Order: sequence, then structure tokens, then C-alpha cells
Amino acid sequence: MLKRAVYSLADKPGFTAWVSRHGMRWGFAQRFIAGEAIDDVWPALQELRDDNMAVTLDYLGESVDDVDATRVVTATYCAILDELSARDNAASVSLKPTQVGLAISTELARENIGKIVAHAQQLGNFVRVDMEDSPTTAATLDVFTSLRADYDNVGVVVQSYLHRTAADVRELNAIGAQLRLCKGAYKEPAAVAYQAKSEVDGNYIKLAELLLQEGNYPAFATHDDRIVDHITSYVERSGIARDRFEFQMLYGVRRDYQREIAAAGYNVKIYVPFGAEWCPYFMRRIAERPANALFVMRALVGG
Repeated sequence: MLKRAVYSLADKPGFTAWVSRHGMRWGFAQRFIAGEAIDDVWPALQELRDDNMAVTLDYLGESVDDVDATRVVTATYCAILDELSARDNAASVSLKPTQVGLAISTELARENIGKIVAHAQQLGNFVRVDMEDSPTTAATLDVFTSLRADYDNVGVVVQSYLHRTAADVRELNAIGAQLRLCKGAYKEPAAVAYQAKSEVDGNYIKLAELLLQEGNYPAFATHDDRIVDHITSYVERSGIARDRFEFQMLYGVRRDYQREIAAAGYNVKIYVPFGAEWCPYFMRRIAERPANALFVMRALVGG
């Protein structure tokens, strides 16, 4: 019910404009967003590195429908990679394909993402192509697989709530793709996605085991301690080394739990978003977990 309510609010331009205007100034967005400019990010990165956690940076934005604007974003990502290289930071980058051309054409997305991946390769860095809503899934995977034929420093995301994902994982494992498995954060119809949490979680566990058996350094994006416990138990029983996979978590979500998993000797990478176009990402984080919504409410009332 809460998720439906938040998605409904996210469709109202007046509400999202209010959130965008006040979120940073009133502080309730800063829990989940590192800042609006690259210079805002470094303190968060250093804190995470001090806690023995790796970082992937996401310059927020999506659904860009202007060709020149996608090229500006592409250049910005290359500049971010240069900044990371200059600071000798181990952070990688993640990007949304509709931010760099997929909303216009797969050819433009392939061109722009290819430039970013090539630049990252020159600097010894890695690029993760995020997955967005289901209408973009096939095109995103087409772009990724074409890039994977030329580069080994690019990975992609798959979502356990989609019916198609098991077949996608098998095909992607066969080409040695590095996959991040997440549950999925977009509102999707029953025709393409599981609706019950139990089904989404059950598919996540099956896919996680498949990735541990056949995958290439899979990343498990989850804050669900039951799923984390299942994965850690599975690898111990199966004799899978801890350096063959990692857990990924979102900046600002269950921070103590993130530190706990890292302290237990598992690889942990934190997804750190920043940028002026933070509102759609922020609204999805609120919809995902009631605790996130409660945090925002407490911030608004000063408690």
C-alpha cells in the first residue's frame, strides 16, 4: 500500500517539484544522496573506504531525450573517471542507459556508453550499466552484449522480479558477463514481473545460487538480511571463496548492517548517487522500504 502511494505521488509533477526544491535544503534527501556536485561526494567516499567498503558512483539522471544532452552526460562521466583516477580512488561508476541515449536509440546509447567504457578501460576502471524499467530491458541487454564483445570492464544489472531474468542470466553467464542482481525498483505489470514479495525473493535466491555456480564475480544488491544469510550459508556449504562475489548496498540504507557485513570479511560495495537530477531515484528509495519513508517523515517534523 505504501509503495503504491509513493508511486502515485511520484507521478504528480507538483509534488516532485516540491521534493526537488526542498529535499537537500531540509536534509531529508541527504541520507540517500551524497550531494549535487562531484565535490560533495569525496567525504562520503572516504568514510566508506575507511570502513573497508568499495564504491560505485552514479551521476543521477534518466530519460534524456536530447542528443546533445546525452553527449554532455557522456563527457561528464569521462570527467568523473578522470577525477577518480587523479585521486587514486578505487571507485567505479554506474550509469543509466536512458541518461546517455537509450531513450532516443540503441545506436546512440551504444556510442555513448562505448566512449565511457573505453575511457574507463584506459584508466583501469569499470562501468556498470544499470537496468531501468521493463520496456528498456531488451535494448539495454543488446547494448551491453555488443559492448561486452569488445570490452571486459563493463557489467550490467538484472532484476529478480522480472519473469525473463532466469533465461537472461544463463545467456549472460555464457559470455562471462559480470552481473549485479537486484530485486527491481520500478512499478511493473504482472505480465512481466512477479508481484508478491515472496515470489521476488524466491527468484532472487534461485538466481543468486545460479550466479554463484556459473557466474563471473556476481554482485548481490540487497539489504535483506534473510537473503544475505542464505547467500553466506550457501557459499560456506559449497566451498565458494569470499573473493568470488560481493554484496552491494545503497548509500544511506542500513549503514550499520553494511559495516557489519564488511567486518565479517565479505566484499561490500556501496552505490553512491549524486547529481542535481536526484528526485526520481529518491522516490524509488522511499517506495522500496517503509523504514525509508519513516526516516523522511521524522526529518520533516524535526525528530
